[in-house]
Amino acid sequence: MNFFKKIPLNVYIKYILIFSFIGILIFKTSLYFQEVQIIKPETELYQKPGMEYKTIKELPLNTRGTVLDRKYHWVKIRTENEDYGWVPDWTLAQKDRNQITSLKDATIVIDPGHGGSDSGALSQTNKMEKHYTLKYGLELAKKLRAKGAKVYMSRDTDTFVKLSMIPRVAEKNHADAFISIHFDAAPDADTASGITTYYYHKKTSYRLAKCINKTFSVLPLENRGIDFGDFLVIRENTQPAVLLEMGYINSTRDFKAITSSKYRNTVTNDIVKGLEKYFKK
Repeated sequence: MNFFKKIPLNVYIKYILIFSFIGILIFKTSLYFQEVQIIKPETELYQKPGMEYKTIKELPLNTRGTVLDRKYHWVKIRTENEDYGWVPDWTLAQKDRNQITSLKDATIVIDPGHGGSDSGALSQTNKMEKHYTLKYGLELAKKLRAKGAKVYMSRDTDTFVKLSMIPRVAEKNHADAFISIHFDAAPDADTASGITTYYYHKKTSYRLAKCINKTFSVLPLENRGIDFGDFLVIRENTQPAVLLEMGYINSTRDFKAITSSKYRNTVTNDIVKGLEKYFKK
């Protein structure tokens, strides 16, 4: 205390101003390094984190913004012009993009196979595959959303979607996982049974297939394991993608399981568990 009493008032004020200036400089510098820069042309600023929401304005290339929040593959920013909103993280430098390490921050695309004029495979009593894939897809979407994940569906009603358009849903939204749900059919009824998990691109999708398939160990149908599958929706997909054949619809035994709400509940729960394991790793 005696030391401060010996300092003249004008010098004391000078020290306060200097330290205040240094503090402001440090604060401004820290804010600068929390800023991100738009590196993609025609980047839109959105009201909420998702391309389904309204846009506020287009941001010029190299626009800088202070990071206010992060969610899924979206970053909330305040621009130099005091505009507030969300931008996709894929419009930013790689180092500024979000790291997805849990299901609650993941973006998932669900593809209930077939639909509309495309009935899919038929049961022995002419029940259509498309109805069951949609039931499973809607239930899975509900459970994933309850976990906090952002979920898109290739269809959520009995409508036809052109095959080539389905992978684009995953690519447009930069999905962390794409899951196509189907039910198999053998050339002759009651000659095949079981479930299979297919992948196409080993580098991007094999681990996803492995994590999901491992959770199917307690299902009443035989787990036929993981296999390479040359299906368009996973072949033309640049995101981690799997196609699940969850039983043979023209097998008496399998069809009984497929139409069971208990089996559907177990399957969708298992897929959620598999995704949780996938993102934890």
